[in-house]
Amino acid sequence: MSGDGFVPLNFRRLDPDEMVARARELRADLARRRSVREFAPDPIPAGVLEECIRCAGSAPSGAHRQPWTFVVVRDPDTKRRIREAAEEEERKLYGERITDEWREALAPLGTDEHKPFLEIAPALIVVFRRAYEVGPDGAHSKNYYTQESVGIACGFLLAALHRAGLATLTHTPSPMGFLAEVLERPDNEKAYLLIPVGYPAEGCEVPDLERKPLDEIRIER
Repeated sequence: MSGDGFVPLNFRRLDPDEMVARARELRADLARRRSVREFAPDPIPAGVLEECIRCAGSAPSGAHRQPWTFVVVRDPDTKRRIREAAEEEERKLYGERITDEWREALAPLGTDEHKPFLEIAPALIVVFRRAYEVGPDGAHSKNYYTQESVGIACGFLLAALHRAGLATLTHTPSPMGFLAEVLERPDNEKAYLLIPVGYPAEGCEVPDLERKPLDEIRIER
């Protein structure tokens, strides 16, 4: 297809051996990524988060609406307010809302309502899903497949942050409405994911977990 609004695809067909090698290299690198809850306070070099967010912004989205906003939080006072609000919600979760089955599933991870990493990590990236856009005249225009689109963008972001040599955590305090309030986001944005990011603390340990083997996650027909 050619014509107005289209450009040639920038694509290079690779040798089969190179294809396998590239896939294997990326798989081995991403297999090292782990969720981290113990961060060092060391600052992140300038420009790294910006490039990683550009990677996330290259993700596909429904009707190319790009329904995401990435808020980078470095200010200590704002991080403190986020931690306080998150721990309040988590206390309710662990004390009142959580089921026995859910509690059992979380037990190997050692999580509880205490979230010091929200202040210690040098940066938090709060991802918001934009349910609709607001035009200059105040009119609303719907975004499509926002859950799926933002989920893919978050995957791109996590991979980029890991590739850049940073540790991350996918944190989802429940509920997350306080994030829009603390960060003064508009009504069309809903908090989707909170990602503490930085270097792991010296001596950081993570749970000894195993990932499902290929024959459990792949089916061919």
